[in-house]
Amino acid sequence: MLVKTYGSAVHGIEALTVTIEADVSPGLNFHLVGLPDNAVRESQQRISTAVQSVGMNIPGKRIVINMAPADLRKEGSAYDLPLALAVLAASGQINSRFLEGTLCMGELALDGTLRPVRGALSMALHAKKEGFERCVFPLDSAREAAVVEGIAVYGVTHLAQVLDLVEGYPGLEPLRVDDPADFPTRPTADSSTRPTAGFKLSPTPGSSTASSAGQAYPDFAQVRGQAQARRALEVAAAGGHNVLMTGPPGAGKTFMTKCLPGILPSLTRPEAIETTRIWSVAGLPRKEQGLMRTRPFRAPHHTASVVSLTGGGAHALPGEISLAHNGVLYLDELPEFPSTALEVLRQPLEDGTIRLSRARYKVDYPARFMLVASMNPCPCGFNGHPSRECVCAEYQIRRYQNRISGPLRDRMDIHLVVRPVDVEDLIPREGFVAQAEDSQAIRARVEQARVVQLERFRGLEGVHTNARIPVTLLPRFCPLDVPCRAFLKQALERLHLSARAHHRILRLARTIADLDGSAALQLQHLAEAVQYK
Repeated sequence: MLVKTYGSAVHGIEALTVTIEADVSPGLNFHLVGLPDNAVRESQQRISTAVQSVGMNIPGKRIVINMAPADLRKEGSAYDLPLALAVLAASGQINSRFLEGTLCMGELALDGTLRPVRGALSMALHAKKEGFERCVFPLDSAREAAVVEGIAVYGVTHLAQVLDLVEGYPGLEPLRVDDPADFPTRPTADSSTRPTAGFKLSPTPGSSTASSAGQAYPDFAQVRGQAQARRALEVAAAGGHNVLMTGPPGAGKTFMTKCLPGILPSLTRPEAIETTRIWSVAGLPRKEQGLMRTRPFRAPHHTASVVSLTGGGAHALPGEISLAHNGVLYLDELPEFPSTALEVLRQPLEDGTIRLSRARYKVDYPARFMLVASMNPCPCGFNGHPSRECVCAEYQIRRYQNRISGPLRDRMDIHLVVRPVDVEDLIPREGFVAQAEDSQAIRARVEQARVVQLERFRGLEGVHTNARIPVTLLPRFCPLDVPCRAFLKQALERLHLSARAHHRILRLARTIADLDGSAALQLQHLAEAVQYK
């Protein structure tokens, strides 16, 4: 008897249908074809024991299973569930009618328990597109897939539940996730109690900001002095701009960057779907159920390899630049990173995507991230320090700074020189204690600027922030009057800036104008943008 079940393979963040054809006939063999890898071939032993745990058995007959398309390599243990259902249906032990419109995936433990799979959200989106009626996933994976509207998603924990579902027994309903279609631009006060909540800002100045991933970020109220750096990071957060901070050790570069996630707005729904798909394919744990709500913040160590940054490997998994999609990628001690690892950032910073080309696969991953990097001015760190003497020779300083290539520097929107903190700011005189502005107040302005940008770019696919305005649309979104044109021309000539720098100045000025509540670019907006370059 020939029976078909349906699974799915994930290629990058896109999913493909895998049709599993099972035939049981007289004989005594087990054939599994269709380019399965070792993990798929080993499923025979897992399936046999798991099926016995629910009172059934794999028949001792000739079993032939084909996984189509046959030219696509099938990898991983997530095909256990559709393979087991195909064999049971082909041997007449369960009803095959339910399986016709069902896409199912899951790894089977020996006791019949189902373990999570990667890429469930991409599979559910593909299943809806292909006209499937329902999806069956392990419960932990089904929570993210359940946000897809228009298809029933069942979350199961054991093979017995799947068999009850196939036979039509009542009791298991499609999963529902509290995930509103219209994402709020700001978490509500009780957002931490909802399954899909983002982080909640503490109303107490100076307290930490906690993300839904369970990591606490410091508050900007704890930053002493550094007014220019605080302003620059606010502009960067509002428009998604890249930042390069240069300053001596202890000036607060790393601490301020760790404060940055506390002023970033929650993900919009399109951004949340993109980001969740990447994290789901990577198989990284998240505390959020359903879609991600908080923007990712990735901070790889300077010993990170090219593959760990870009992605790839044996199974084409996403790297750090893709995991930071729609969020922040922080590179501390930038010159200490291998030059080959830094240079691969140039193309993703421009295109917002990374193509992994290997002998076995070619995969595209989204990589629209906000790059924040910090570095010392020299190997000892005290070049230009007002009170500490630099012990580096001139050639050492040049060699150290030249580790960051000109093309990579040109892709940074904001070049920020961070000065040492004044003693008066660290230990103010009695009676002159000034409370710095906290993250909640800064985030309110950032969110308002992001709302303006969402309205501006409505209908433009892949454009959510000013930093991603296409060059062809700059005259439309960043028009200049005669005084602004004259000022910008003079600045470009005096500073010898490139055409790319010119475009980035316009995008940066657009963000500064949005923070100022101005519909038109004015001279002061351009002046501040040029100052950052």
